Amino acid sequence: MTFQEFRDIFYNGLWKQNTGIVQLLGLCPLLAVSSTVVNGVSLGLATTLVMAISSGAVALIRNYVPNEIRIPVFILIIAVLVTVVQYLMNAYMYPLYIVLGIFIPLIVTNCIVLARIEAFASKNPALQSAADGLAMGLGLTAVLAVLGGMRELFGHGTLLSGIDLALGESARSLVITVIPDYHGFLFAVLPPGAFIGLGLLIAARNWLTLRAERKTRGPEAQITPITGGCSPASHA
Repeated sequence: MTFQEFRDIFYNGLWKQNTGIVQLLGLCPLLAVSSTVVNGVSLGLATTLVMAISSGAVALIRNYVPNEIRIPVFILIIAVLVTVVQYLMNAYMYPLYIVLGIFIPLIVTNCIVLARIEAFASKNPALQSAADGLAMGLGLTAVLAVLGGMRELFGHGTLLSGIDLALGESARSLVITVIPDYHGFLFAVLPPGAFIGLGLLIAARNWLTLRAERKTRGPEAQITPITGGCSPASHA
């Protein structure tokens, strides 16, 4: 894999086909777990690990799996990896494991993972597929981090609240109180706040993309509207 291919894969996963604000996949965990930065990033990193390893594994066996049973085989691989991640979190980050709850095992059914494996890993070599899974997962994690930060800041006036759930009691000092004596804004941490926050991120991404297009193509440039779904197996 050349450096250009590597760069294109990461640009595609982090920005051009970001799973959270472009493809609009996995909205259930995206909206439900993004109440804080720690919750969002934790689930995002767990999903990234599963996506990277499962994409590489599927790419290795893609020529040996009959087409008729490829989906059950892909789901089985994902399920095994999610189980490993679940047990590791249960053993070493139990408080965080309790907070994330059902959304950890539900990574198995997350359309982000299976859709990307079907669209890319089943048609490309292992290294490129693992990089694609990593890039797509990090793109989702970035959206979860920003959305979680927005909701936590407006809802509680803090950042990194609950980091002790992942790193232990000694990490409590890392919590940042941005607005002292803040009484909170409940709307921000409720589901409507998540929808509005995600809408603002989508609008910001579209504005930045349109601005860049107009710089290169002139004031008549237009942005392609979001239609959802999964991009094809391409580096472009």
